[in-house]
Amino acid sequence: MDMKFTRRDFLKAMAISAAMFTAGCGTKRDTHKGPVDQKDAEKWVKGVCRYCGTGCGVLAGVTGGKIVAVKGDPDCAVNKGRLCVKGILLPKIMNTPDRLLHPLIRKDGKLVEASWDEAMNLVVSKFKESIEKYGPDSVGFYGSGQTYAEETYTMQKIFRAGIGTNNVEGNPRTCMASAVAGFVTTYGADEPMGTYADIEAADTFFLIGSNSAEAHPVLFSRIIDRKNSDPNVKIIVADPRKTRTADIADYYLPFIPSRDLALMNAMAYVIIEEGLTNEKFIADHTEFMKGASDKLTYDEYKAFLQDYTPEKVETACGIPAATIREVARLFADPNRKTMSMWCMGFNQRTRGVWANNLVHNLHLLTGKICTPGNTPFSLTGQPSACGSVRETGGLSHILPAHRFVANEKHRNELEEIWGVPKGTLPSKPGYHTLEMFKAAVTGDLKCLWVMTTNPGQSLPNLNYYRPGMEKTFLVVSETYHPTRTSELADVVLPAALWMEKEGVYGNGERRTNHIAKAVDPPGEARPDLDTIIDFAKRMGFEKLVPFKTPEEVWAEYQKCQAGTDMQMASYKRLREGHGFTWPVPDDNSPETYIRYAEGYDPYVKKGEGIKFYCRKNNRAVIYARPQIDAQEMPDAEYPFFLTTGRMLEHWHTATMTGNVPELKNAAPEMYVEINEEDAKRLGISDGDLVNITSRRATCKFKAKINGRGKPMPGLVYVSFHDKEEDRLINKVLLDAFDPGSKQPEYKVCAVQISKAS
Repeated sequence: MDMKFTRRDFLKAMAISAAMFTAGCGTKRDTHKGPVDQKDAEKWVKGVCRYCGTGCGVLAGVTGGKIVAVKGDPDCAVNKGRLCVKGILLPKIMNTPDRLLHPLIRKDGKLVEASWDEAMNLVVSKFKESIEKYGPDSVGFYGSGQTYAEETYTMQKIFRAGIGTNNVEGNPRTCMASAVAGFVTTYGADEPMGTYADIEAADTFFLIGSNSAEAHPVLFSRIIDRKNSDPNVKIIVADPRKTRTADIADYYLPFIPSRDLALMNAMAYVIIEEGLTNEKFIADHTEFMKGASDKLTYDEYKAFLQDYTPEKVETACGIPAATIREVARLFADPNRKTMSMWCMGFNQRTRGVWANNLVHNLHLLTGKICTPGNTPFSLTGQPSACGSVRETGGLSHILPAHRFVANEKHRNELEEIWGVPKGTLPSKPGYHTLEMFKAAVTGDLKCLWVMTTNPGQSLPNLNYYRPGMEKTFLVVSETYHPTRTSELADVVLPAALWMEKEGVYGNGERRTNHIAKAVDPPGEARPDLDTIIDFAKRMGFEKLVPFKTPEEVWAEYQKCQAGTDMQMASYKRLREGHGFTWPVPDDNSPETYIRYAEGYDPYVKKGEGIKFYCRKNNRAVIYARPQIDAQEMPDAEYPFFLTTGRMLEHWHTATMTGNVPELKNAAPEMYVEINEEDAKRLGISDGDLVNITSRRATCKFKAKINGRGKPMPGLVYVSFHDKEEDRLINKVLLDAFDPGSKQPEYKVCAVQISKAS
């Protein structure tokens, strides 16, 4: 379809279209206006949005020591002044009735106010006691893609080089780990080679496992602009649930949940069968593999694909063979530039790594990579999942600057930089996320510090893991109280929020961006970095953590980056600029638009063209990955698929957005979307109370039929933002995980649906 889809059409489709329009996704003249009262601010301070991984630049208006307004930063390349409704309403998350203003400790079963000294002495005494009695692996840290880079870097250094454990994890394990493993296994290093600038150069968009209209609305508005700029632009959307993203699709592919591996293998089959491959690129830049070390020939890969002809897979994946052939041709057309974009629908699966490998395959087979508009691009869910976890070493198996715990050379490099004896850093990876919280259940993990995240609501199969959080000595650094995690804590430490502190975020396009402090935190709340430094001092790690400011942390972190492919800009340059996409070898270097490509990447020499230099043979891998279903598929007893996701109005567990009246009023509670045919067969009407029951738990939601999202028959959908016990959907979910990435399978499990009495 070649219809003209305007931003106004998009906004009308949204539940809160008026707010979105004034938020800067409407006409350009509205870019700096918003529903927050725009007083004449005393000053405007540069920062980055607190929500998704898009990384929109913001300017915070400050009057009387408070942030009174936010507008988009017109000089930030990400959003160029635009903001979505959540971004424009950021001031309303700052001073709320549930802001935590003083430390709390548990006495006689209740959380009561305490001094910072009393709280920190208790934390340190419990950690020291546990380490002395049970060893360093009896304690752990669980961080977030919402912390600042300096915070995660410092805390992981304390745990690894001070305490002596790799029990350092973060919630990006639950959202981005499969994307990481996909990049690493295919190209030898994490993170995309392209940037958002590829949107304006692409002719074909392949969106799969991503509802970017609601999860990344500013990027979606750029896609709309690109489509409106050229009638030749085409959009393919693959998703079992027809979302607002699919409203602009030329091709909508509602595949059966977890069967997208078969779909992409079938597309690869067509590309080869119809001679749409780039044979020179394949010969010069790729190799074929089945597993980590099982090499294949090109002919063996072709033979593997014989089981995935469109005609063989159309019933299994639910897409007609003719449609599969048509979208494969569109993707591979040598006269078009193709950008693939995906998010949690790909990653939160027991075969999420394989799904990532298969989309990379399509780009490698066609040579549509490392040139403007041609790129596979993983969208990121949190504002600094890349910059504050994937890059700083915030997971149990990695170290700063894309190093690995299991690599002795990498450990030795860090030991030298940190000035600790060789052999100090433990070689065994620590607990991954589900292992960590299971160890709390079994009693093997005695102390756990959770920072800037809410696993008491966000983990899958919650009824199993929540008792472990009560059993272990739980420290929670949090801005708000109570949350579904802080209510379980033994110590709750009040944390400064967003622009109440200085620091660095890294977004989904490798952009490192500085956030200036605009206002002081309320009450006794502190920046988490100050709390971490205090903890280090009380633990006896003053020499290991000599920092006094975020800038000092960044200076040491830059030493970790030296000699790697991910060098970043200096603090001075970050303060003065509006974000830089790494690598940036020095302050005289431009940012890098495209990695691995001559003329863009500073590590590719003249005459080398495209060079995947993070692999020893400089070749990317095309994998033969078979279709394997989700671990729990529907059956006679549990006949429906359940999938979960986000909605425009809220973000994650809604600790922030739930405090914004406009957003809360627009979406006061979550509901279950049911296909119209299924609802009619079950006698369910719009608004009826419905039970969703899995093998683990039951939740109750009001039914929504023909709402903003339309699941395919046999599928129901719930957004996971609601914290109320009856609507805590993650209780229902399965906690199976990908064997490669250790990422949980949030997106697919089997459930019963019935009217509630």
